[in-house]
Amino acid sequence: MFFNDHEPPHFHVQYNEFRAKVEIESLRIAEGRLPPRVAGLVHEWSDLHREELLENWQSLRVSGSFRKVDPLV
Repeated sequence: MFFNDHEPPHFHVQYNEFRAKVEIESLRIAEGRLPPRVAGLVHEWSDLHREELLENWQSLRVSGSFRKVDPLV
């Protein structure tokens, strides 16, 4: 996520040479692409942490701060 980024709420993913933008509400890849296995892991992680991601989105827009989100284990 980037401070003061544009709507809709989303986060950016980078994996090797692949890049994607994932919308938090729908969990769809809005831009770019990821290998299928990686896309599945990103979807699983973001589904588990959707509320935290939305809270971070709002916090970044208001104060420029965020909380670390746990990795997928």
